[in-house]
Amino acid sequence: MSKFQPINFYQSNKSSSYQLLPFSFDKLDQRYILSNFSGEYLVVERDILDKLVNHQLTESDPDYLRLRAKQFLLDSRNDIAPELLALKIRTRYVRLPEFTSLHIFVVSLRCEHSCPYCQVSRQSEDKSKYDMDEVVAFKSLDLVFQSPSNSIKIEFQGGEPLLNFELIKSIVLDAIKRNVQHQKNLGFVIATNLALINKEILNFCKEYQIVISTSLDGPEDLHNKNRPRPGKNSYQKAVEGIELAREVIGFQNVSALMTTTESSLKRVKEIINEYLKYGFDGIFLRALSPYGFAIKTKTYASYKTEEWLDFYKEGLEYIIDLNRNGIRFQEYYASTILTKILTSQDTGYVDLMSPSGIGIAAIVYNYDGNVHPSDESRMLAEMGDNTFLMGNVLTNSYEEIFSSEALLKPLEESITVSVPRCHECAFEKYCGSEPVYHYSLHKDFVARKAESEFCKKNTSIFKYLIQRMEEDDFVMHLFTRWANRT
Repeated sequence: MSKFQPINFYQSNKSSSYQLLPFSFDKLDQRYILSNFSGEYLVVERDILDKLVNHQLTESDPDYLRLRAKQFLLDSRNDIAPELLALKIRTRYVRLPEFTSLHIFVVSLRCEHSCPYCQVSRQSEDKSKYDMDEVVAFKSLDLVFQSPSNSIKIEFQGGEPLLNFELIKSIVLDAIKRNVQHQKNLGFVIATNLALINKEILNFCKEYQIVISTSLDGPEDLHNKNRPRPGKNSYQKAVEGIELAREVIGFQNVSALMTTTESSLKRVKEIINEYLKYGFDGIFLRALSPYGFAIKTKTYASYKTEEWLDFYKEGLEYIIDLNRNGIRFQEYYASTILTKILTSQDTGYVDLMSPSGIGIAAIVYNYDGNVHPSDESRMLAEMGDNTFLMGNVLTNSYEEIFSSEALLKPLEESITVSVPRCHECAFEKYCGSEPVYHYSLHKDFVARKAESEFCKKNTSIFKYLIQRMEEDDFVMHLFTRWANRT
């Protein structure tokens, strides 16, 4: 039996004069979601889908014009459709020639927190041998400024990066000095729990326009449970740090991220209210990841994907209601997905890229000079698996590191348009390949999609967002605003 229909199946016949352009479909409810190569989508009834593929639609049919306008079919009136389709596809991949923009420096594995869900194999505070030194730091900067990207963001991570703040200062000053020649759009981020923040650090951040990213998991009892530290005051340290940082470097230069634990599942409204309480204009409802201490403490397995999806949808509905009542607030994961669904732009979010964002969107320089294509692959290496280790800044050149099989093989194997099940999925253009995630759980860069929790989670969200837009005009308007960052 032939895998494909004969060519005349896609061409005109006696019933109609249109031709089909490539598309995929999936069941939504009693209707079907259709999506084409550029990511344009339509929701149609089953009988319309049947008529479409059997060339039985006529120009008098209301859906005919919608399908033609979205480049699902081609007739004599829109011979420009293939060019429009190609333009939209090129726009989606416009980021690829300018890789890599995010450069993560792991300046220390030391940390005074002991979060059970931590993705990092962190070390105790007194083990200074887990700090990056200037030799490794400056060799890493050599690679940073060889990146083709015109925009460079250097992010300092740990452990707790402020435990090695003197090195952060050296890296910032040296990067600024080098950039006089390279003329990149250069920015800096410190990802910190804020327990060690003070005005001296923040004055340096203000002078060199360094922004702060921190963690806020919800109300005080929940945050302290999720993020324990000596003194049992991680929440107090976090909120005091947020307020002090805003005072010194500006309100807009401080962001926060939460992680969903088992204790979070019944408290999504409280968590969102905590972000509202401190004046944030949005939240990223983030699930646990299968790396580092999250595996060792079995925290990752503490709830099922379906439970997190219930948590996520409850939170999203609450946020929609907030906006309906005049409170502008957004959910950032939905915003990222909606940008891909409703525009031809790609946000560069690593988890939702094909080719994968590893090495292309982000790169990680570990404290010991080892180079990894993503933060998650670095965490996998800390667990003893060096599958994604690209090289070391002390012994390998830029060319050797970026042409290593540790990067090229997973990139090649996980391009979604050629992956089984992905290539025929109606949501392929909105999704990503995530080879590190799948390898960490299945020891395979693509895994079996029917068993992938990554696929289950994202497919459910894609359908949910589209369904909500189709049934509620207010939600359509709100989501369109989120997609266009307005």
